[in-house]
Amino acid sequence: MTVPKIGVLTISDRATQGVYEDISGPAIESVLREFLATECEFERRMVADEVQDIVRAIEDFAADGCALVCTTGGTGPSPRDVTPEAMDEVLDKELPGFGELMRRASLDAGVPTAILSRQTAGIVGRTLVVNVPGKPGSVRVCLDAIFPAIPYCIELAGGPYLEGNPDVVQVFRPKKG
Repeated sequence: MTVPKIGVLTISDRATQGVYEDISGPAIESVLREFLATECEFERRMVADEVQDIVRAIEDFAADGCALVCTTGGTGPSPRDVTPEAMDEVLDKELPGFGELMRRASLDAGVPTAILSRQTAGIVGRTLVVNVPGKPGSVRVCLDAIFPAIPYCIELAGGPYLEGNPDVVQVFRPKKG
């Protein structure tokens, strides 16, 4: 049986230059490992805030068979924040409800700047791509909010069946019949 793959893409000029350590990428992997009952292989990459680098990394993850790609960083309003522009170029289908729910969860958690976030999600081939915030605490808040829909979304896109850890998260799947 093939082990499903998950890509984690950190988008940061400063982390790629070694100015600071990437802590958001490992935070995403840690939360997903906690949420998933299905054994998955994780691949991590880091790119600078450049549209073509982001697009290429997402395309590479999709071509490598990743069922899910979580990006972190580059979703704010500053000139170097270009993740949404890269998503515009790479997505086959946009799923804006993910971004809406993440902003709502962040606002509910007391983060007034959540309204500045431009994170979204969508499908590339059979891969679900989700933009998660760049702050580790926000990674958890947002993944808590959206993860219940992720396994079913991956399934609908033609990806593998992923089971959630019922002790940690309740995955949404419609009842059959």
